[in-house]
Amino acid sequence: MAGVVIVGNGMAGATVAATLRTKGYEGPIVLIGDEPHVPYQRPPLSKAQLLQDGDPQLVRPEAFWADKDIELVAGVRVEAIDRAAHEVRLADGRALAYEHLVLATGARNRELPGAESALGLRTVEDSRALRARLGAGRRLVVVGGGFIGLEVAAAAHTLGTDVTVVEALDRVMSRVVSPEMSDFFEGLHAEAGVKILTGRRVESIEEGAVTLDGDQRLEADVVVVGVGVVPNVELAAAAGLDVADGIVVDERLLTSDPAISAVGDCAHYPCAITGRSQRLESIQNATDHARAVATRIAGEGEPYAAVPWFWSDQLGRKLQIAGVAADGAESVLRGDPGDGGFSIFRFADGALVAVESVDAMADHLAARKLLSNGASTSVTPQQVADPSVSLKELAAAVA
Repeated sequence: MAGVVIVGNGMAGATVAATLRTKGYEGPIVLIGDEPHVPYQRPPLSKAQLLQDGDPQLVRPEAFWADKDIELVAGVRVEAIDRAAHEVRLADGRALAYEHLVLATGARNRELPGAESALGLRTVEDSRALRARLGAGRRLVVVGGGFIGLEVAAAAHTLGTDVTVVEALDRVMSRVVSPEMSDFFEGLHAEAGVKILTGRRVESIEEGAVTLDGDQRLEADVVVVGVGVVPNVELAAAAGLDVADGIVVDERLLTSDPAISAVGDCAHYPCAITGRSQRLESIQNATDHARAVATRIAGEGEPYAAVPWFWSDQLGRKLQIAGVAADGAESVLRGDPGDGGFSIFRFADGALVAVESVDAMADHLAARKLLSNGASTSVTPQQVADPSVSLKELAAAVA
């Protein structure tokens, strides 16, 4: 009997499998991954996993998969999809039949030409290799000032490593946060002793050094490259599915073949909150996609409409983001960055589009409710800037 086959055993794929059982799906489930591990969590790889030796944090206890009658196929690559036969063909010669196929193929690190001596961070093996080269007296250069780069920098600094971050754009995390939030985290890292160089281009990376434009040479015992990712669409493209910056899906997360869905980092989907098609790289987007698809396969479900949200831990501060803001959005501060938690509310054309919070969980939760309830135009910049106005009450009023 053909059931559900899931390609990719990261958080998205594993959550599809687990949620199918939670929703009462009784057919066969096969979860395939090319890494030789049971499903584990990737966010800690740039945070807690770098700070301590040990096994990766598992998505579910190892016994869970057998208990739920979910077949794990680990360490095997899927080489092709035969849509006519409803089969996937594995590198070990097997062919697995499916009634429904879920592509959770994720993404891979974007490569920097000439950076063969540098390290990336995508797997538990990558994290272990990097940790072994960090510590007091060591010099780390991080190429890329996004979430991963700054999280690695923060963890390495905590271990006593001398850290320099090089970012080609004029500010860190520029793809995901406001200029004001970039300034805050640049200051936080600088105060801790992490050196951040923005607006600088890497000319070359060799063993022991990184050369920047202007011939500035940074000595390094280890170099980490974190300059974004590339979605893994090759399997889908070879099968004739529509691809763009990801595997193209509709509002139900179905591909151009109704027997195939795509979820997580690899999926290019129409976002009900932003009103545009996009691909997001976040653990919450992966799990929300996965639950929506599993619910639909199990016979329930509605079009996908979850609010995107993200988080990052750096140097003891927690950044949480709800929504997605485009360049040029107005920033409104709530709270005092110099005195505990605060948030930056982003508005575009009079509507709330995103909220960036640092150690302000209540603001973050209220923002998610406001955005998810379609109430983005019911809150004003003046209200969020006024600490006497209760965001919780504003969110409750439109629930």
